[in-house]
Amino acid sequence: MRILGVDTATSTASVALIEDGRLVAEEVHSSRGSANQSQTVNSRVNHAEIILPLIEAALRKAAASLRDLSGLAVSIGPGSFTGLRIGLSTVKGLAYGLDIPVVGISTLLANAARVNDFDGLICSFLDARKKEVYAALFCRNGDALTRLTEDRVAGASEVIELAEELAGAASCLFIGDGSTSYEKLLMDALGNRALWRADDSYPSLASAVARLSETRFQETQEVNLGSLVPVYLRSSEAEFRIKNLT
Repeated sequence: MRILGVDTATSTASVALIEDGRLVAEEVHSSRGSANQSQTVNSRVNHAEIILPLIEAALRKAAASLRDLSGLAVSIGPGSFTGLRIGLSTVKGLAYGLDIPVVGISTLLANAARVNDFDGLICSFLDARKKEVYAALFCRNGDALTRLTEDRVAGASEVIELAEELAGAASCLFIGDGSTSYEKLLMDALGNRALWRADDSYPSLASAVARLSETRFQETQEVNLGSLVPVYLRSSEAEFRIKNLT
């Protein structure tokens, strides 16, 4: 199968093309700049402007076209509200036009699945602003990744306390931009048992999204386009303001 994975849930947008489990092409664009930054587009553009050029660049790199795709996969959150809407609308439009199946993948699951050099407790840890994080905990053993908690939005301290409890005397690998935002909290709670890596030291989120979707396609778990919706986990800023006015 040729599957195109798309992620726009964070400040880094990425697309990846896999064929029978093998990464064929990958394009990454970060609003913060990155060593893996795509050279095909202007670094100042936003996700809405960048996602189609990234898809075109990845397909061109693989000498493939949209018509060669067997399916599409997209991260569905939690993450940036605007980013998620951009990714989902793009993938839905392509799936409808190409008449191919699509699968939605948790952003936090995909983030943890990027790890390829650590066995043990992994905390997928994305900065949600407002002193909160999007987080989920997993245990990796070789190629097996086991989910320990559901996706959640919570205070950074609350998630770190849970990670400390589950880790015991062992280490916990925190992956995502939350580890940079809350570095002091991590060190205060876990000391040298708190591990993290630079975000661009692992494959892109889109590549993990595409790989995770393979099993679901094989099990015919693709979803109806109408039921493919973003997972926000909390109210938008506009909804929050309306609630405070009522």
